[in-house]
Amino acid sequence: MKDNGTPSFTLGIEEEYLLVDRETMDLVAAPEALMSNCLDRLGDKVSPEFLQCQIEVGTGVCRTVAEAREDLAGLRRGVRDAAAEYGLAPIAVSTHPFADWHKQRFTDKERYRELEKDLAGVAHRMLICGMHVHVGIEDDDLRIDLLNQFPYFLPHLLALSASSPFWEGNETGLHSYRLTVFDNLPRTGLPPRFASFAEYKRSIDAIIGAEIIEDATKIWWDLRPSDRFPTLESRICDVTPRLDDAIAIAALTQSIFRMLCALRRQNQRWRIYDRFLVEENRWRAQRYGPTDGLIDFGMAKVVPFDELIADLIELVAPHAEELGCLTEVQSVTGILARGTSASRQRTVLQEALDAGADRAQALREVVRALVADFSEGL
Repeated sequence: MKDNGTPSFTLGIEEEYLLVDRETMDLVAAPEALMSNCLDRLGDKVSPEFLQCQIEVGTGVCRTVAEAREDLAGLRRGVRDAAAEYGLAPIAVSTHPFADWHKQRFTDKERYRELEKDLAGVAHRMLICGMHVHVGIEDDDLRIDLLNQFPYFLPHLLALSASSPFWEGNETGLHSYRLTVFDNLPRTGLPPRFASFAEYKRSIDAIIGAEIIEDATKIWWDLRPSDRFPTLESRICDVTPRLDDAIAIAALTQSIFRMLCALRRQNQRWRIYDRFLVEENRWRAQRYGPTDGLIDFGMAKVVPFDELIADLIELVAPHAEELGCLTEVQSVTGILARGTSASRQRTVLQEALDAGADRAQALREVVRALVADFSEGL
């Protein structure tokens, strides 16, 4: 936090990747030697994930979006280059287009063994990946105030990031099937409202004291106060195949937080809508991505998504400029112009089918396109 009490708005980005065989495009478990190779290259910014076919990276604490981009690009390059030595490739996508979750193996790590035991059969379907964006908000009560206001924007971020239209080779009809899987877990979805940090802490301590969870890292809301850092952590997004899209969404997230803080300094606040209403937009983002609009609650009608995003960019533009990320925020419109990953995956599939491929071959073409996307912009 700055001397005048203003939050630092630092950034940290976490991404989860899937590892595929470069020939078959199917998922593979990461060899131990690969993880050692990644650790040698990237240190503690890389770690294994719940399933052996997954790998997680996390940037350091970044002062600017430009710094976060450089850090995340280096992490992607490191994982990609290490994986190539074993005939593998990473993809930044929230569900693999055709892999069978029944065939995946858990990482042999105490935390993940406990998760498997605690979550029972629900854990077995967790073949999903996400992107988490941390924004530095050092004051405890300010974090809770923003935790109450920010959920209005979560569906917007989800729609922009959607990258999970397929599950086990099937067209789900959704842009983000990942949330359908993730919402089966306890302590997920939109965050509850709290009057203060003290009330939040009492609630968390109650279930820790009951020995349901050992700490707040097992609170998996779409937005949560981090248990390890003085940040608010947006967790709703699918992981995006292309680096530029990930950075655009992170910049928009950071700028919205700064806008909300500026309102507070003016003794104003964003209207807090009923959870029921925000959940409806969350579902629309999950189902349609940016293709069918979200509800404008004040107007009580569905508004085209591109209009909503244009208004949002205009609203946060002064704050993005102060943060030095206006160009990145404005690049969100590029996601709409070329389509989200979910839309592009469907296009690749259809083009392959039209060219004479059978469905299995066409799905492999989708994964090949995702492999190429991973390196774009690095």
